[in-house]
Amino acid sequence: MTSITIFGSGTMGTAIAGIAGNGDNDVQVLGKADAATAVTGDVVVLAVPYGEVAGIVEARRDQLAGKVVIDITNPVDFETFDSLTVPADSSAAAVIAEALPEAKVVKAFNTTFGGTLVAKEVGPIPTTVLIAGDDADAKALVTEVVEAGGLTVIDAGALKRARELEALGFLQITLAAAEKVSWNGGFGVIR
Repeated sequence: MTSITIFGSGTMGTAIAGIAGNGDNDVQVLGKADAATAVTGDVVVLAVPYGEVAGIVEARRDQLAGKVVIDITNPVDFETFDSLTVPADSSAAAVIAEALPEAKVVKAFNTTFGGTLVAKEVGPIPTTVLIAGDDADAKALVTEVVEAGGLTVIDAGALKRARELEALGFLQITLAAAEKVSWNGGFGVIR
């Protein structure tokens, strides 16, 4: 059993809490009103919009040191839906890793929608969570949590692959916003 703290109680935070709970993990969900509540998880999920991450990092830096931090964000410019808000040679995950050098940052869940996490399928295919990170033990722990919750995992490689994962997430979001794919659908992986 792993202890997991999830920042965010929206669609994605709730879906990830369900996955973690299905795997018999101890889950703590923190919302905006929980600013004074201490982080109890060994794994911390940032299930908030990218614009809120800097505030969490600044306020909780000491509490996040030594933790596995899962970044699920897609740094989309939500005013224009036309670009990512991080430099072209970087990613949200890289920015977070730089801000939290004592944490083990893993990119995960950003290429799936909450509905496909809950349903555990994208159309007729099982939902696959793509992950990236530089720490093998951290990725193994995230894989264990996700698979225990009933989903499939594919390791996309080092944390530098987060840029491609964020581009894929960005494409999926823009297609859904334009009503070309469903918010309960999206991309699936056939192995």
